Amino acid sequence: MLHSAQQLKDMVAEKDFFIGIDSDGCVFDSMGLKHKECFAPMFIKNFGLQSVSQAAREVWEFVNLYSKTRGVNRFHAVVRALTLLKEHPNVVARKVVIPDTAALEEWIARGEKLSNPMLKKEIESGNEALAPALAWSLDLNRAVQEIAIGVAPLPFVQDCLKKMVGKADVLVVSQTPLEALEREWAENDMDGYIRGIAGQEHGTKSEHLQFAAVGKYAPESILMIGDAPGDYDAAQDNNALFYPIVPGQEAESWERLFHEGLDRFFAGTYTGEYEEELVQKFNASLPEQPPWKTRKEFSQ
Repeated sequence: MLHSAQQLKDMVAEKDFFIGIDSDGCVFDSMGLKHKECFAPMFIKNFGLQSVSQAAREVWEFVNLYSKTRGVNRFHAVVRALTLLKEHPNVVARKVVIPDTAALEEWIARGEKLSNPMLKKEIESGNEALAPALAWSLDLNRAVQEIAIGVAPLPFVQDCLKKMVGKADVLVVSQTPLEALEREWAENDMDGYIRGIAGQEHGTKSEHLQFAAVGKYAPESILMIGDAPGDYDAAQDNNALFYPIVPGQEAESWERLFHEGLDRFFAGTYTGEYEEELVQKFNASLPEQPPWKTRKEFSQ
């Protein structure tokens, strides 16, 4: 178990290649379940959005599932969702006051680890305006523990892991809390394929790659696998390669990785035209504009 970011820094290369893998929505088809049944209901509850619940749910799902902010850290997601919600036609028509995000934005801007323990520490120092964010985060963690159980990995994931482990050091790179990650990987007997699990407690995904891989492997020997633009950004930040698990085409993406992507990566023929084609397809799958901005009619 990795208890700290320092342990990522202390990792020593055992293989010639390094592969970072996101978990929610990438290895497990769990993002829809978690956001629709856990995140969104607790978002409505803890931020007092019951009177515009349908709009709040639509905004939450757009931010976290169906747009280029898919996979963003939960606290960034709250800021983004509340900001967009203020402009939603239902909210404007009903003159509903949406909670202010200034305190949360200020805390995020400090660059600290965006985790429940750090948020709790900030509230205990006197910043009570952050209390709803912590209550929401704790509530949704409990909901995930109760609801998101028995979720199996996507087809071809285990085949890919078996193919990776002989040649690459594999690390889970995620913004999900460590407890949930360890439980989900252990439940599916996949923790034996990986060197470790890095969650939100260990920093950002970019930091995970920086600490665990940069300077220990050649740049062309580092691959990040993910389903969200933040995964691509983490790879770019560290001059690493990226393989996208395309939202809506997750199983097909893993099958292609198994049959050709990994072979190209290990053979040194992945970078260039092949990677660019995959990234273009990935970018086209996630819109930037919310659907309610283009709808002519909208009703709650």
